[in-house]
Amino acid sequence: MHIEEAVSKISYPNKNRLTPECIEWIEEISGNRVDKDGVKKLLGGTSSLVFEVPFENEGMQGNVILRLFHKKEWLAKEPDLARHEGESLRNAALAEIPTPALIAFDEAGDKCGMPAVLMTKLPGSTILQPSDMKTWLDKMAAALAQIHQQKTGSFQYEYFPYNDALRLEKPLWSKFQDDWLRAFFIVAGVRPPVEYCFIHRDYHPANVLWQDGELTGVVDWVNACRGPAGVDVGHCRVNLAQIFGVSTADQFLAAYINHSGEAFRYDPYWDLVSLTDTLDGPPKVYAGWTELGLEGLSDELIRHRLDEYLLSLLERFDN
Repeated sequence: MHIEEAVSKISYPNKNRLTPECIEWIEEISGNRVDKDGVKKLLGGTSSLVFEVPFENEGMQGNVILRLFHKKEWLAKEPDLARHEGESLRNAALAEIPTPALIAFDEAGDKCGMPAVLMTKLPGSTILQPSDMKTWLDKMAAALAQIHQQKTGSFQYEYFPYNDALRLEKPLWSKFQDDWLRAFFIVAGVRPPVEYCFIHRDYHPANVLWQDGELTGVVDWVNACRGPAGVDVGHCRVNLAQIFGVSTADQFLAAYINHSGEAFRYDPYWDLVSLTDTLDGPPKVYAGWTELGLEGLSDELIRHRLDEYLLSLLERFDN
């Protein structure tokens, strides 16, 4: 089945359960018997369906992760999502931080009914309300700096912005609409020269795992590519700014600069790019955060914090 044909036929009757076809494929690929009653849908993902799948093999038990790409709109734009994540996982395995190991991918959905990636499960869970903010930020920054140390001259996927700044409309939800227009103008201008490295492209707290106070892995590699390190830093910062505020985003930047050393030269341009890439209608609380138990946010607070973050970035251009 060709990828385009698979996209047109995607139909998932129950997003909380695996189909028999998926289970059969996992057993065929892994050589293990799936414990059907123990399959669990994981929370926090909004762009795909992610399941933890327990298995048994000669008395040994374990778990694997199956990711299903069910969003037709996303697949229409990037039909090779399963292959992309598979290749990204292979490349990420060369980094010094723990990442899931690729087992197999079903690029066109011939086996699973939709594109799928089967990978190993890492220990740990996400932490969005840390008890020690400074250490939490520092370890996330250190892990990101390690990812960026990897050179990717032969990696086929390359960075591109998600939004065309010249096509963005004045944000009527904001109290600083003219400042947003200035940001769009800056982003649409000349890009600063930068050396590309391996970037995660969706690095933020919900994609980092922890156990006993230690960072145990980074997940969700479907967007990884060759690109500017500042895009990863900026994406994490805009997430932190929404969850905690500008000060926390700035603390992360300082920690990243400390860990990356001379390999990184900060330019607020990439922060603005990452900020404008988040614009898709009036900002609202990310559903994944809510699913993972984060409380205390509202759409109004998110918009207020994005305004504050924007102004803080524009100040960096004025200084």
